[in-house]
Amino acid sequence: MTSQQKSTLHHDLYQTGPRTKAGRYMRMFWHPIYVAENLKPGWAKPIRILAEDFTLYRGESGTPHLVGFRCAHRDAQLSVGWVEEDCIRCRFHGWKYDSSGQCIEQPAEKKAFAQNVRIASHPTQEYLGLIFAYLGVRDPPPLPRYADFEGLNLWVESYVRPCNFFNNLENEPFHIPFTHRESQQHLKRPIEIPEVFPEESEWGVMTKSVYPSGRVHISHHGMPNILCFKEGDRNHLAWRVPIDDDQHTSFQVDVQHVVEGERGRLYKERHEARVQRTDELSELAKAVLRGDIRIPDIEDKSNIHWIQDYVIQVGQSSIDERRECLGDTDEIIILQRKLWEREIKALTEGNALKHWERSPRLAEMSS
Repeated sequence: MTSQQKSTLHHDLYQTGPRTKAGRYMRMFWHPIYVAENLKPGWAKPIRILAEDFTLYRGESGTPHLVGFRCAHRDAQLSVGWVEEDCIRCRFHGWKYDSSGQCIEQPAEKKAFAQNVRIASHPTQEYLGLIFAYLGVRDPPPLPRYADFEGLNLWVESYVRPCNFFNNLENEPFHIPFTHRESQQHLKRPIEIPEVFPEESEWGVMTKSVYPSGRVHISHHGMPNILCFKEGDRNHLAWRVPIDDDQHTSFQVDVQHVVEGERGRLYKERHEARVQRTDELSELAKAVLRGDIRIPDIEDKSNIHWIQDYVIQVGQSSIDERRECLGDTDEIIILQRKLWEREIKALTEGNALKHWERSPRLAEMSS
């Protein structure tokens, strides 16, 4: 790679709707779609994932189900209906669907033809405090497991950002001294520029960052949209899941190591503030982007790093307008993009895809 290169993203490879190349690829993986504790039995929710609309509901048995967004009869939104056992009934004319999407009742029809009516449905699994779904057309692969995150005191949260999911995936270590210049006391590590050593791994991209102070940090970009790292205070696992091409949800689970004493209390308060005040934090970030306030003027610094990431990620141009001038410090994202574009090209040309897996070797690596 030269020390400087102009770059224009192939934006069609970063769009994830059902008829796009990247959309086909993303539908080959399980993705988290909802925080499990936020979906109560008997509730239905409208959700949008990978530029498609769905109905997510939890049956009275406690099992979550994912079916089409609309009733097949008159296109009414199913989530405004109601849950009966593990089925959902449309509020318009009472058509009832089971968890497979099969219509099983048409109470107002004199000659029912329910057996001929079916809407989409997708498999779901509940794991690590999240509801996962597989949106592909073939039989799903096994849901990946993360044994080092199981059976522990997990802190689970999610947030929405109005930008393409790659804006979040490409948040590499060089941004920290600049984006988070006011956050050193909360990050609990020196604000330094590292030397990085990225390499393709059996899961995606593994990056070793070596800092002038001697600190070494290892992070993993698990294909296609996962971030994982371990630090002294936490183990972190996150998925950046597209809502559509211009917004995404980040789902994350943390194993928190510091839970006692004053430091543990502060960590817990920061976590609860993020979960309960995400809208407020977003409004502050939007005000920064409008120029109404400056980041140094925000008095509550406890979650300022969240606002700092928001303004940088959302403040970038959209994928289809992106023009970049990349340098040597961008070798991590250049490698990520090469793997992404390589796999999508293989898919569209009918060639073999790499099987990505978080091996025991990678799971054992920590900072």
